[in-house]
Amino acid sequence: MYDYYLGGKDNFAVDREASDQLSLAAPGTQALAVNNRRYLQRAVRVLAEQFGVRQFLDHGSGLPTQDNVHQIAQQVHPASRVVYIDNDPIVLAHGRALLADNATTTVITADMRDTDGVMSHPDVEKLIDFDEPVAALFVSVLHCVPDSDDPGALVRRVMDRLAPGSFIVVSHLVSDDDPVRERLTDFMLTATQGNWGRVRRTDEVTAFFDGLELLEPGLGEISAWRPDGRPAPVQESAEWIEFGGVARKS
Repeated sequence: MYDYYLGGKDNFAVDREASDQLSLAAPGTQALAVNNRRYLQRAVRVLAEQFGVRQFLDHGSGLPTQDNVHQIAQQVHPASRVVYIDNDPIVLAHGRALLADNATTTVITADMRDTDGVMSHPDVEKLIDFDEPVAALFVSVLHCVPDSDDPGALVRRVMDRLAPGSFIVVSHLVSDDDPVRERLTDFMLTATQGNWGRVRRTDEVTAFFDGLELLEPGLGEISAWRPDGRPAPVQESAEWIEFGGVARKS
């Protein structure tokens, strides 16, 4: 669905149908998806260029699509190391085919909630030096984690394992309107047969960053995070947004 919204070719008829239905239920979803991808690109570029980060763990990466993490990071530092983490075997097969000639980027099949399993995975241990700073990416994925699995605890586990000077990048679907949150959450739970989390409030997502040093401009709607001059698509509805920011572990 995400690839379809971004104008890619790696999607199926069922993805296109579900995306069109989601756009009817939640106007502006495609603009939100484009803005989210551009936010990811800006965050990776800022961390690589301004903070010298050369290691990236992309949790819940999905199918590789246009201008992905490794492409941005390796434009800045060609030796940058990137691991994409997803629980879908199709992502593994497709990603490894695309990355066959890239020795410093890989895809692993794992449940991102299993922090120990991810960090002890042989392919992760081969590429990532956990004694050096790492950027942990949770871009438009934590709303897929139900409360029973505690996405805030997941973020804390990951950051506890990373070296000082590491970063976290988060974007998350939020709404402070109770009926909107319930309607969109119910829609996505139905569409995914219960394999989803929920749209959360801004204060709930803000709590994910407790104890970390936020980079300017702090937390907010992601198209406003260090804009690069490209006009941002206008989301038709402001009732729900992608909210997030970037923070550093001291």
